[in-house]
Amino acid sequence: MSEVGSALLVFVLLLAATGVGVWVRPLLPEEHKAHETVQLIQLVIGMLVTFAALVLGLMTASAKSSFDTVSNDLRTYAADLIEFDTTLREYGTDTDSARHLLSQYTAAAIASTWPAETPPTGAYPKDIGTQDNSQKLENVRLGDMLTAVGRELRTLRAHDPLQQRALDDGLKQYRRVVDARWKIIEEAHSSISQPFFKTLTFWLGVIFLSFGLIAPRNALALVTISLGAVSIASAIYVIVDLDTPFTGPIVISSAPMRDALDHLRR
Repeated sequence: MSEVGSALLVFVLLLAATGVGVWVRPLLPEEHKAHETVQLIQLVIGMLVTFAALVLGLMTASAKSSFDTVSNDLRTYAADLIEFDTTLREYGTDTDSARHLLSQYTAAAIASTWPAETPPTGAYPKDIGTQDNSQKLENVRLGDMLTAVGRELRTLRAHDPLQQRALDDGLKQYRRVVDARWKIIEEAHSSISQPFFKTLTFWLGVIFLSFGLIAPRNALALVTISLGAVSIASAIYVIVDLDTPFTGPIVISSAPMRDALDHLRR
């Protein structure tokens, strides 16, 4: 489910739970509205609110930490691409074909990963972003382009010890780039457990149901509860958006990859 969809669903469910509480309250016998009963409900609500606030805080911190980890790994990935290209350049003109493929791969990865931004200039496959998995950093065609770079390297034959050393370093760096690629692909997936998310939504629904049971029937109380539902829904929106670092309004910056592309094209 999308970030906006998750937030809207939580908002509607919380308001619905409040409405059920408001509707049920007049149907309750008078002994259920006694002061002691209301106090007990308030104590239970306080416990649930504290627990839900703790869980939401931990989820926000976890999502932000995951977002920062992916951002740092993307910077490392961009640096690995620059270092890899530098080694290929040191080898000599025999690596021009591999460097050209690497540059095309980087440009296509930027265009497909950040489709809402201005695509890079130059020649590269423009239709890669139409793949079903274009919202990931990589897709099958991008992976094939990177594989072609490694294939080009393995066909090279060094003519002196200096070239042999550069070729060995290049193959090691290529493997590091591939490993970094797969790491980012895996980190791009959502880590929020759906059963846990549904359980949290149930807890919040119970809280707002209790609000409806004890809230006075006036406009200010209903507006306050609605604002609380909006706040909870916005927190859910931020958590889900941070947990999907390459989709939604809050996304990883493309600046490191664009800087790497500028270096590759020098």
